[in-house]
Amino acid sequence: MFRNEMKLEFKSISENESFARVVVAAFASQLDPTLEELSDVKTAVSEAVTNAIIHGYENGEGQVTLRCEIEDRKLIIEISDNGKGIEDVELARQPLYTSRPELERSGMGFTVMETFMDSLEVESEIGKGTKIKMTKTFKSV
Repeated sequence: MFRNEMKLEFKSISENESFARVVVAAFASQLDPTLEELSDVKTAVSEAVTNAIIHGYENGEGQVTLRCEIEDRKLIIEISDNGKGIEDVELARQPLYTSRPELERSGMGFTVMETFMDSLEVESEIGKGTKIKMTKTFKSV
């Protein structure tokens, strides 16, 4: 069984969203993914990191933690923050729901993550933060 893992912490500023995408793509490249698989992962990571910055910290200062693990052909990604947390996770997962309508955001972040990944788990506690866990199994070449 092939296993590998990495952990990265970065400041909750929007410039680090693209950094997180590139880091995960580089880590996942050892699985020899297709361009479509890699694009799916990068899009899901982008949504999760953006949610942590915009909703978790409301663009304030904080840390975002990114953990990735590979088990054989499965990529496991955890993105967490110590921000304000999500009051109602089930409501937040509904398409078009947004807690910040003044930002003119689409409210599709969780829907996008669910669409591009095989699984999505959300854990959140008010005042303590949110953790998103996503998995994707890559096809064999």
